[in-house]
Amino acid sequence: MKQKTFKAWFNSGSPWIWMNAGAVAIAIIMTVGLLGVIAIKGLAHFWPGQIVQATYTVPGQTAQIVAGEQVEIEQVPRARLVSSGLPVEKEGSEFMTRELLKVGNRDIYGADFSWVVAEWLTAEHYPKDIMAMERREWGNFYGYLVAVKENGKVIAEGNQGWQEFQSRLSRGADLYQQQVAIQKTDIGHINSGLERIRLDTRKLELQGKLNESAQAELAARKAKLDAEYRVLETRLAEVNNQLSRDSVVVKSVDGRELEINLSKIVRAYQPNNMSVFGKLGFYGEKLWEFVSDEPREANTEGGIFPAIFGTVLMTIIMAVIVTPLGVIAAVYLREYAKQGALTRVIRIAVNNLAGVPSIVYGVFGLGFFVYVLGGSLDRLFFPEAAPAPTFGTPGLLWASLTLAILTLPVVIVATEEGLTRIPRALREGSLALGATKSETLWKIVLPMASPAMMTGLILAVARAAGEVAPLMLVGVVKLAPSLPLDGNYPYLHLDQKIMHLGFHIYDVGFQSPNVEAARPLVYATAFLLVLVIILLNISAVWIRNHLREKYKALDN
Repeated sequence: MKQKTFKAWFNSGSPWIWMNAGAVAIAIIMTVGLLGVIAIKGLAHFWPGQIVQATYTVPGQTAQIVAGEQVEIEQVPRARLVSSGLPVEKEGSEFMTRELLKVGNRDIYGADFSWVVAEWLTAEHYPKDIMAMERREWGNFYGYLVAVKENGKVIAEGNQGWQEFQSRLSRGADLYQQQVAIQKTDIGHINSGLERIRLDTRKLELQGKLNESAQAELAARKAKLDAEYRVLETRLAEVNNQLSRDSVVVKSVDGRELEINLSKIVRAYQPNNMSVFGKLGFYGEKLWEFVSDEPREANTEGGIFPAIFGTVLMTIIMAVIVTPLGVIAAVYLREYAKQGALTRVIRIAVNNLAGVPSIVYGVFGLGFFVYVLGGSLDRLFFPEAAPAPTFGTPGLLWASLTLAILTLPVVIVATEEGLTRIPRALREGSLALGATKSETLWKIVLPMASPAMMTGLILAVARAAGEVAPLMLVGVVKLAPSLPLDGNYPYLHLDQKIMHLGFHIYDVGFQSPNVEAARPLVYATAFLLVLVIILLNISAVWIRNHLREKYKALDN
């Protein structure tokens, strides 16, 4: 009886349903677990950790004072420490504890991180007045405030000058933002104008039209920009003088003093003296800096906004290019092409293109788009810029086009499947009512197939946003100080190189000289890349669902 029951249950197909449900559940658990690990390891980096100060006594050496944030604690075999040259006794427990401390003060110690043996640490405590100071260069500084100076004169000393230090630091941050705005925006606008004048001069010279009238006009334009630059130069000098006014004297835990100008300091805080709400506010400030600021210190500090901007802009341009190309190709194959051997071969080729390694597309993009097409555009439309290339070099346009070619098969296949699902009776009914084939296509077929087009676009965005290998050849770089979209003509600079989240992860994780500092940023950037892809996909899914509801009545 039990065998019959089991056989009936097996033949009913229920085991396969449970297996599929289990596989989906496992995939979801693994995905959520992976995202959770990435989020925890990445986002925990921005929390202000406690700073421990202790006496570190290596056997046979003079005791020294160390301070820093505890980053990692691990158990290591005693034999491993012995083989590394540390004066560890061979007799004793099999394992010993060592800690990774972020000691900062790279300009003093030569490295930001240091491994210490926990058994050799004594007198551990957490001073309330010890501070962490983020600098624009040389990483963090850990130590104590000695004095605040104005034009070399001491105006506050010791921890009693903390409020004065914070007030002047806020003023310095405002002045630094003014300095950056003048240098990058205002002076950048003038430099762009001067470059256009240089190119216009060269263009007129090549055309033989550089007469006295043209020279006078160009000279007037240049004189106007020169006058504006002199005004900005005066403003910039005033800001620089104000920035150099204030400085701070700080002391490391081993007694060494430094005097640092406040313009080189991003922020200073005392984590051991912060409340929970103070730490939450600091955490939010750091997260906002991460997504809105520019990178610094070889991409191991600061934010990643240029990479976010470059990723989103490149993906949008790719979507704008690949959607019409994919739809047109699918419409031709399904609606106009004769369904014969040649059409089947084309479909097989399209499907095979989806399996080509992405680096091959990168090589194709570099060879055809950059060197052939870009070089031809330079010779035809930008001879005045020679020998410097305009479009004959990797840039935003070629990166977007390469991704469009890479994802084109996905859009073609998805759109063609959507066209196939539209009942033939709808086409015939439209034609019977007097509509032409093109009117039927535009007003009946394509609107009903739009959800399938959006499905193809969603798959294309999901793949393109995470690609790295081809982009390394056609326009993505380690650091692009200026954004490809700004207030300078022609506003959208398709020839400009960009930063990308995927390449940023590769660069920080594998090319950074400061591995320990880069590791949490790799996790944080990877988590942010996943969020960007999810947001792009959610937007496309919303559009697809809206279109599906809109044309549901026609489908019925």
